[in-house]
Amino acid sequence: MELPSATKPAAWGAVAGALACVVVGFSWLGWEFSSTAEKQANQRAEAAVVVALTPICVAKFHEQADAPAKLAEFNKVSSSWDRRSLIEKGGWAAMPGSTTTTTSAVAAACAEKLGSAT
Repeated sequence: MELPSATKPAAWGAVAGALACVVVGFSWLGWEFSSTAEKQANQRAEAAVVVALTPICVAKFHEQADAPAKLAEFNKVSSSWDRRSLIEKGGWAAMPGSTTTTTSAVAAACAEKLGSAT
């Protein structure tokens, strides 16, 4: 069986068109793989948790009996690593009903908020 002479160029045109469609779709039209979309959703969810829980951490810090003295002690610490560690050890980043820190990102955000409050 003999194919028409236009078959080969038409097949190459279809391949080039499909390739162009994929390139345009992923670069300009916002197509994504499901793994990329899931990773972005997880990052947004974690960021939302940090935003929601940071004020609770700050409020727990300020509610303690010797809050001004603890804040003065906190402000003496210069490195952000040590500040976050102080928040974690103090238990202020642990949410009500929990004994462990929610995430280190919550403790870091809490430390940043407390450091900028003064």
